[in-house]
Amino acid sequence: MPRFFVPELKPETGFLVLTGENAAHAKVLRLKNGDAVTVCDGSGTDFACTVSDVANGQISLVVHSADASHSEPTVRCSVYMAFAKADKFEHVIQKATELGASELVCFPSARCVSRPDEKSLAKKLDRWQKIAASAAEQSGRGRIPEVLALASYKAALSRAAQAELAVCFYENEEHLTFRAAIESAPFRTASILTGPEGGFEPEEITQAALAGLKICTLGSRILRCETAPLCALSALMYATGEF
Repeated sequence: MPRFFVPELKPETGFLVLTGENAAHAKVLRLKNGDAVTVCDGSGTDFACTVSDVANGQISLVVHSADASHSEPTVRCSVYMAFAKADKFEHVIQKATELGASELVCFPSARCVSRPDEKSLAKKLDRWQKIAASAAEQSGRGRIPEVLALASYKAALSRAAQAELAVCFYENEEHLTFRAAIESAPFRTASILTGPEGGFEPEEITQAALAGLKICTLGSRILRCETAPLCALSALMYATGEF
């Protein structure tokens, strides 16, 4: 069934109107009167609708019901990834959204190759948020993950540590597995933090531990910076019963 995101949706009258990009997309789908569609407010509520009119570049809908989205994970997981080349981060945004991430956060670290300035970062964030929205629509999500950029590694650690399960992955960790960290205590919120192309400096791992993050291994193989967060997110979703 076609799905459209309309942020801050308030169908108080029992009717909705799709405009702009949503209307253009509906035209491509050749929607006609009587067709069923789902409209989501991007915050976890789905509205079951039918098309009542197609005219003047707008799609009029009748709202029949509103229900909580059934596609959102029970655990809210934030994915923290050190700045990487744009195409790598865009890949992670798309796939992590499909897998169920609640937000995606990028940050600088010592070995980052990519270090976008403030002006270029603002443009990238706009593009990245659109990628997340598109992936959420395609995968049937009830929420659009927010894409954020933090100014420092310290800020990333401070924010990530607020989750009930906060993990930093390090290729030289040999003892604590991600599975053990997941099974250590119940949680409803999680943060997973991965490094850049060159990995984390040992001093950064010390800082992460002092901030309260568990230092975990993702196995004996070295994963690419774009593989590690998706691997960790997939493992978390599996462990919490999502698939």
